[in-house]
Amino acid sequence: MTNLKRIVSVLFSAILLFSATTTSSIAIDKIHFVIGGGAGGGWDGTARGTGEALTKAGMLKSASFENMSGGGGGKALAFMINTKPANTVLVQSTPLVLRSITRHKGYVKGSGTLSYKDVVPIAGVIGDYGAIAVAKNSPYKNFKDVVDAYKKNPSSIKMAGGSVRGSMDHLIGALAFQAAGANPNDVAYIPYDAGGKALAGLLSGETQIISTGLGELMGARDQVTIIGITAPSRVSDAPDAPTLKEQGYDVQFVNWRGFFGPPGMSSADKNAIAKMLGDVQKTSEWENVRARNAWVNIYNPGDKFVSFLEKQTEEMTALMKKLGVI
Repeated sequence: MTNLKRIVSVLFSAILLFSATTTSSIAIDKIHFVIGGGAGGGWDGTARGTGEALTKAGMLKSASFENMSGGGGGKALAFMINTKPANTVLVQSTPLVLRSITRHKGYVKGSGTLSYKDVVPIAGVIGDYGAIAVAKNSPYKNFKDVVDAYKKNPSSIKMAGGSVRGSMDHLIGALAFQAAGANPNDVAYIPYDAGGKALAGLLSGETQIISTGLGELMGARDQVTIIGITAPSRVSDAPDAPTLKEQGYDVQFVNWRGFFGPPGMSSADKNAIAKMLGDVQKTSEWENVRARNAWVNIYNPGDKFVSFLEKQTEEMTALMKKLGVI
């Protein structure tokens, strides 16, 4: 097994193994979800889907949502740090780890690089496989077609993603092209503000493929054809989506998503929200949301979440160096 495959395999296993429970008697009846990207992205879908399940299951009286695009999630992260809002959580994922590794600057003057250490980790809740897709009318029918076209004329393939270079969307596509023998840094990556705009770029012909989360494409399957996912085998919620592995490209990866509180959030509030996020995964309301997005359930609260983030920082640093992103 190559070093790259070993790193990705360990990361995939670590995400699925971390699981724990937490308890609290504090009652929280409303939560405001801050989303660091625009509509149609993975953060947006995770926040709104979680809020939907919590309210429909009767665990929350109300859930509100605020999209706060900018800086690859940096603007929303800085908002949490600066204002310390009550009853508010920030949805985040692997890019929160990536931003500190790649030294993205946040929006707090003099703060330097922001990371998960600047907010309060509450719980990881889901995993989302990466996916590569083409428009329905595309001449490319599988990932090999894309690779062949790229090798013949690299400028003929532009890849859309819902965030900046070095982000999760970029990383998914880079892994796939590297597995196909291409230099991932030579592939033209076109960043958009969240998945909705990236999808629009694909459908308009600005790009030939899109690299994003599987969940972000599940509602657009009448417009796109998914030509490769980063799961180890086909998933039951999207049985027609072939894996990259079955096509001969050994790429396996799952992106976690979870929630963070502002600095100074009390342990009681943190534990209460963490417990709620774990309890909702036992409900039919959550299962409806999970299945339509083809998510993997990952409940990873409190200290277990922090330990996972620390370990992922080490693994992702090695992976991104291998890819040449840093």
